[in-house]
Order: sequence, then C-alpha cells, then structure tokens
Amino acid sequence: MSITHTLEPMPKNKRSIRADAQLIVAASETDANLLYATRFFAPDPFIFFVHHGKKFLLMSDLEIDRARQQAQVRSVLSLSQFEKSLKDSKRKVIGTAAVLHLLFSSKKIHSLLVPYGFPVGLAEQLRRKGFRIIVKPDPFWGEREFKQPQEIREIEKALRAAEAGMEAGIETIKDSKIHSNGALYWNGSRLTSEAVKQRINAVILDKGCIATHTIVACGNQGCDPHREGSGPLKAHQPIILDIFPRSQGSGYWGDITRTVVRGQASQRLKAMFQAVLRGQEIAFRQIKSGANGNEIHQSILDYFSQQGFETNRKNNRMQGFFHGTGHGVGLEIHEAPRISPKAKERLKAGHVVTVEPGLYYLGLGGVRLEDLVVVTDTGNRNLTTFPKILEV
Repeated sequence: MSITHTLEPMPKNKRSIRADAQLIVAASETDANLLYATRFFAPDPFIFFVHHGKKFLLMSDLEIDRARQQAQVRSVLSLSQFEKSLKDSKRKVIGTAAVLHLLFSSKKIHSLLVPYGFPVGLAEQLRRKGFRIIVKPDPFWGEREFKQPQEIREIEKALRAAEAGMEAGIETIKDSKIHSNGALYWNGSRLTSEAVKQRINAVILDKGCIATHTIVACGNQGCDPHREGSGPLKAHQPIILDIFPRSQGSGYWGDITRTVVRGQASQRLKAMFQAVLRGQEIAFRQIKSGANGNEIHQSILDYFSQQGFETNRKNNRMQGFFHGTGHGVGLEIHEAPRISPKAKERLKAGHVVTVEPGLYYLGLGGVRLEDLVVVTDTGNRNLTTFPKILEV
C-alpha cells in the first residue's frame, strides 16, 4: 500500500477534525510553525506537541536546559529518559517513532494532527504503530497571519536593518564615478554587483540581522525578478536592489526594493518608474480589511496597460508585470496572504504584506519598488520610510 493512501488529509469541514494532539517534528531554525509555537530557536529537529491545550517539548540533553529557560511551553521533557525506558524494556528499535509511541500511550493519544511538511517516513512509522495521522495544509496555525503589535515591531526592526542596508548600497552606487565607457568605478576599481551586496549585507549584519540572496541586478539582469545580479554595474541603466533580512533574535523578516540609475535615465525608463510608483499608490488606496487581492493586482495591471506597458510573452519570455503585487511577511519571507492573480483570500486587519509592482523589458531593464504595509480596518499603514528616487 502506498503512503499516499495511508496518510489522511484534513477534512474539508474543519469543524469535523478530531485529533488528540497536534504534533510537529522539525528544526525551529527553518520551520516557521514550530518557531511561532515555541519562540525557541534550535538548528536540529526536536519534538513538539499540544495536548489538551498545553504545549510540550521533548528535548535532547544538549538542548534541554536552554529550552526550559527560553521555550514558551508548559513543560520540557527529557528525550534521553524515554530512550532509557525503551532500552530497559529491551526494545529492538529505539527511534523517534518508538519514543512517541511510549510517550503518547501514557497520555492516551491515538490521533495526531500534523503539518503539511511533516516527515513522511516518520508519519508512516507512526501509522504502523496504530496512530491516526491527519495532515493539515498551511497555515497550520491560522493565527500566524494576523500580526500582533509585538510581531509588527519585530518586523519593523528587520525592515529598519533592510533600510540601513539599502542606504549603504545606494550611497555606494551614488559615490561611484562614471567612466567614458559607461562603467562605474568605486575606489579605483570597477563597481560590481558583488561589491554592493557585500556592503549591504555587512551593514545589515551589524544591525543584528542576516541578509541572504540580496539582489543587486543591473540592466537586463533585472528582467528576471529573482536574479541576484552579478558582474560590473553600468551607468544610465536601472539597478534593482531587493533586500530581505531576517532578525537573528526574533526570526522575523523585513523586505524592501528600490530601483536607481547612476547617471541619466532615458525618458522611457523614467515613464516606467513613474508607472510603478503610481501602481504602488493604486494598491495603497485599495488595501484594507475585506479587500480582494486579485482585484488589487488587476487594477495595477490595467493601469500599466493603459500607460502602454503591456504584459505578454515576447521571444519566449515574459515581459511587463508578470509577478504578484504582494505577499505576506512574518516568520517567513513569503507567507499568506497574497495579492496576486491567484489570490483567494481577502485581506484582513493585522496582515502585513508587501506592495511591489514591477515592469520588465529587455533592452530597458527592470523597475520594481517595494514597501511593507500593515492592513487595518479602514486602510493600511506603511512601515517603510526609505525614499524612492530614480537618478542618483
């Protein structure tokens, strides 16, 4: 029998779910659901479960003392004690599934609600031991979408670090000299994407955050929205800087994008920049509790088309505005909700979302601007303070 037939999906009617406990086995460094539930950072997988509304951890000797001091749970249990009990009983197999079977049997737990990314092998082992496994799609914790004031403050801290990095990056570009061949020189050497990213990331690290995959993409490189950029930067061409650091202390992310030109932008490029700026304003006017993400995105798409910036496929690649307008930001850099053509959910107060329309055309390059806003009952509040200037 295949595993796809042994794991039970969550019923469509969520009220019909009957599970004795919720279970996550993962590393909280990389699993946002686990970090949200425990507020405890650990690089290696550990066991977390909720039973009768109470949170429990099962930790190794290496992490148990730290977990008891830092984790926001009811109780931290010793993994080694359960492993010793299994050895004393002369069990042939001592592993995570066996430990959980021993633990859950004592608590009369027979059914488990697990997240979509739960380890399939472990789920199969638990099923074979008689547990009913119900898989719940994201969001595992629905309340994660609605940011509390303290969470918004942590996002703002990460965003301030991103803005400091942005300032360093743009100042480096602004301080560069334009050579007669169109190249940019800084401190006597060709200014490269890598050098600007190094400056950005160093400033962000000093602010207690880590920036990975920072984007500094010049000219046609910017036409691939997630291309990080490489090589020499050039004058009179758009340079997209997209920075999204994660706080080392809280795990929350910030996100910001700006587009600049060192030198003079063409009239067409200036028109693109103004259109994208206007696209943001269209979104700002519509974003509020109850707004439809699909409709917001379509409004921007329609405006771009009216301004002569069509979205279509040319020479077997997309051009124009071909990504979503925004996404949620929190303990993940991309999380619910979405502002995009496929957005199904409506925005609600407490959502923190990006507003990042863009336009991309080979030969011109790309333009993208991105701010972070908090959705309110009557509108939204922009958390971003960094200015938007094209020519530097």
